[in-house]
This record gives sequence, C-alpha cells and structure tokens, in this order.
Amino acid sequence: MGRYASRFRLAAVLGLGLLAAACADKDADTTYIERPAEEIYNSAMDKVLDSDYQKAAKDFDEVDRQHPYSVWATKAQLMSAYSLYQASKYDEAVVNLDRFIQLHPGNRDTAYAYYLKALCYYVQITDVGRDQKTTEQALKALDEVTKRFPESKYARDARLKLDLTRDHLAGKEMEIGRYYERQGNYLAAINRFRRVVDNYQTTTHVPEALHRLTESYLALGLVDEAKTTAAVLGYNYPGSEWYSDSYALLTNIPSQNSATASKGWVSRVIGSVF
Repeated sequence: MGRYASRFRLAAVLGLGLLAAACADKDADTTYIERPAEEIYNSAMDKVLDSDYQKAAKDFDEVDRQHPYSVWATKAQLMSAYSLYQASKYDEAVVNLDRFIQLHPGNRDTAYAYYLKALCYYVQITDVGRDQKTTEQALKALDEVTKRFPESKYARDARLKLDLTRDHLAGKEMEIGRYYERQGNYLAAINRFRRVVDNYQTTTHVPEALHRLTESYLALGLVDEAKTTAAVLGYNYPGSEWYSDSYALLTNIPSQNSATASKGWVSRVIGSVF
C-alpha cells in the first residue's frame, strides 16, 4: 500500500511541475516589452493604412500605456478613437474621445475630437421607423461643435449634418402623427404635427405638417383653426401640392383650379387673423 501511495505522490508532484512549467512559458510569452513610443505609433499607423483598425487601436493604446506623458501619447489617444470609429466601434470611440476632451481641453485637435464624437452618433442614425435616441445624441453633439468652434471647418460640415438630422427627427414626428391621424386620434396627431411646425421650421416636412393639421382640425370640427393653418400654409408655400390639397379641402374647389382662386382667400384669412 505504501508503494502505491509513493507512486501517487510522485505523479502528483510531476503533474504540478509540468503545470508550473506551462504557466512559466505562458508568462514568458506575455512578458512586458517596452518599445520606443515612436516605434509603436508608426506600427499603429501602418495598420491604419492597411485598414486593420482594431489592431491599430490596440497599438495606439499601447503607446499611451507605455509612454503616458509623451507627445506621442496625446496623438495616440485621438488616433485610437479614430481607429475605433473606422472599425464601427462607436461606443468605445466615444469613451476615448470624452477622455481626450477631458484631458486636453485646450489642445488644437480638441475641435476634431468633438466633431468625431458627433460623427459616431451621426453615422448610426437609423430609419425613421426606429427609436431616435441616437439621432437626438447626434443633434446635440453636432450643435456643440457649431457653438464651441463656429469658425472651424468642422462647424461648417456640422451645420450641414444638423439640417439633415433635424429633417430626420421631423420625419419621425410626421410618421407618428400620420399614424394617430389614421387611428382617428386627432388630438395626439395635432400635437405631433405642431412639434414639426414649431421645432423643425427649416425642414422639408413643414408643408405637409400644416396640411395634416388642417385635416385634423377639420375632423374635430375646428373650422377656424383649419382655415388659419391652411392660410399660413398658402402664405409660406403657395405653390406646394400640400397647400392645393388644403385649399381644396376647405373650399371644395378642385386642387388643379386652386392656384389663382386661392390668392385672395389667403389674404382675407390672414387679414382676419392678424
């Protein structure tokens, strides 16, 4: 019995020795090797040029880890975020950009950091049938770029994207409003259409919103409100199909004959209101 026990102890010791050796080899493979910041940075840039963005981000992070107080680290922090953006890792990119902005508020590249953060949200804008939280985040971030850096090249592009973002949000309001109108829930529909008119005045959806408001007011028997809304539509968008439809709805004059007949009508209604 003692002989077998001795053999068992020997096997156990040998097993532990092999396990320790394996762990030692593994540790040796992951030994920390310090490299010059410029060398790591250039290696990361090579990966960017090869479109290997996730590995590039790791190399840029390594620059910051090994040489946190170097000039290269500051550049690497921003390039890591850029690489993550290119790799469609938008949430991670935003985290890195927020860190860069916090650490380097006066850096000459901070304007770009704000702009890239806005792009992370902007490129995720989905169709109007889905939740618009990301669209609202894009709107806020783009607006921040235009306010903080109004004379920068990033602000000019941000303004263009702001218009598209507002148009997208207005489209979402219109979709919900149309749904309520089809369901006969006219008060809810009116609230949505009014949001478009009040909050997104520069978008392409305003003429239709005014027409849908006219329809909804008439459905509730609010004839004066319908006339006023249609007159505002005619005054601001006299040649639009939406005004022709609203005018025909209120006067029973076919829309194809409404162009000339409506001019005096708009003047009378606008004059009676104002």
